[in-house]
Amino acid sequence: MKFATFNVNGIGARLPRLLEWLAEARPDVVGLQEIKTQTESFPLAAIEAAGYHVLVHGQKGFNGVAILSREPAQEIHRQLPGDEEDVQSRWIEAQVAGVHFVCLYLPNGNPVPGPKFDYKLAWMDRMLARAAELAASEQPVILAGDWNVCPTDLDLARPDMMAGDALVQPETRARFRALAAAGWTDAIRAQRPHAPCYSYWDYQAGAWAKNWGLRIDHLMLSPAAADRLRDTGIDREVRGAERASDHVPAWVELA
Repeated sequence: MKFATFNVNGIGARLPRLLEWLAEARPDVVGLQEIKTQTESFPLAAIEAAGYHVLVHGQKGFNGVAILSREPAQEIHRQLPGDEEDVQSRWIEAQVAGVHFVCLYLPNGNPVPGPKFDYKLAWMDRMLARAAELAASEQPVILAGDWNVCPTDLDLARPDMMAGDALVQPETRARFRALAAAGWTDAIRAQRPHAPCYSYWDYQAGAWAKNWGLRIDHLMLSPAAADRLRDTGIDREVRGAERASDHVPAWVELA
């Protein structure tokens, strides 16, 4: 089965591109980030016509996540546990197709230092706590989304331009590494340990044409999910379409 993540950067503007990709790639489950719309404004009819059930955790104008699935999904949480005052729509998790699937949109954290970076690190700490709970269940779990983390310098084309960015700070990377230390597998890196493979190109400075990319869209697999790993990929060509998102889908196939 094919599980994917795709930051669409506004479902209203990118719906045609999303529908094209769904028809071509035919994933079984997709986590969307940055839908940038309230739950009740999500284009439910168009997605259902494409053959998908939908769970949505929206937010007006910002953030927002959703899970699309070929078979119905059972929602578990629509907020990252650990802070009842956090109202940003960045997390939704469900049981679907025999897998516990989490769609997340990790905070960007810029500028550094500052309250946004503090929020990013606190959010990651809460995420690590929830990941530990999920791993302890010994079920197949996928943490999929826009993590706003470049785990190593291999994951960005221009480290010299990003040195002060929240995506590459030691504190950010240390928290991401903590997942691997706890037994989670970075699916893309498991199959491409040494190859640059980007999932995001900024709209500015001709980044797409120059291939100044970042790998910030990740699928992290629990041990039970990693045992079923068959294939992974990043659908780079999606970025070249008219009115494309600045991200492209990343995906994993499990037996």
